[in-house]
Amino acid sequence: MSNVAEARSPAWSWLGFRLVETGAGTAVVDMTTTENMANHSGFVHGGIISALADSAMGRSLRTLKPGVSRAMSFDLKLSFISAAKIGEELRAAGKVSTRAAGQWSPSAGSRARTGG
Repeated sequence: MSNVAEARSPAWSWLGFRLVETGAGTAVVDMTTTENMANHSGFVHGGIISALADSAMGRSLRTLKPGVSRAMSFDLKLSFISAAKIGEELRAAGKVSTRAAGQWSPSAGSRARTGG
């Protein structure tokens, strides 16, 4: 991994995100959820999961354009199939799926793993 790909933002440190692996146009980020990430129902807040997916997408882009100083999501859509529980390890995989005329389209998939 390059130094740019490994660099952590303050948000990553605060949320406990870990860069698991990178490749050309791909990145895998994971985290272990904690009590202070719970929503009013006691499950992991969707915003935390969204931040994880967004981070995997952004990191996948940086593997192809390591010098990029600013990248942002302009369209983020998630479908939640089931609730993530506190204490679960969550993982998101980002992949750049389109490269055309200077436009990059990263996408991410995520899943929860239980039992460590």
